[in-house]
Amino acid sequence: MKLIKPSMDHLPAYAGALKRGWSPDNLRAEAAQEQLARIASDAATFVSDLDDPGAKAGPVKLPDGSEVPRLPSLRRWLWDTGFCGHIGLRWKPGTEDLPPTCSGHIGYSVVPWRQGEGLATAALTGIFPEAKAIGLKHLDIATSPENPASIRVIEKSGGTLLRRYTADKSLGGHATLLFRVSLAD
Repeated sequence: MKLIKPSMDHLPAYAGALKRGWSPDNLRAEAAQEQLARIASDAATFVSDLDDPGAKAGPVKLPDGSEVPRLPSLRRWLWDTGFCGHIGLRWKPGTEDLPPTCSGHIGYSVVPWRQGEGLATAALTGIFPEAKAIGLKHLDIATSPENPASIRVIEKSGGTLLRRYTADKSLGGHATLLFRVSLAD
């Protein structure tokens, strides 16, 4: 498995996963249809907006429908004989702190037909060098206590549980576990 920067060459495989019912947003299943519409409207802009270290792509829509300013971010596609999922890294310049409307530095999702192959763990550890290059000293990663697969991925990647909490209302107000992965050498 390798992490690749989103590109027009690989966009058909990404769009194919969306059409098969996969959503890149674990909190908003409708994001798949929204992304297909954006691809149909302007595929080149859609692809360039996925890798957005300057936070120029406009606001982020939250599960409650509200919008917040976009944080700098980058996205990598998981590729292993085809599209397997994505991992995103977001940050606030100059600090490891994130706003309450951001559930963590990392978000990832593996397509259902490739889950259980270790791809998420490989992607998470594979993004560490890019996070270090940005200057982050640790990554905070949130997941549901009802998602044992994600908990295993985070723990296998060096994550330790920081706390249990209720997510911000704009993110659905659900029970959440917050893990931290140190990026220190």
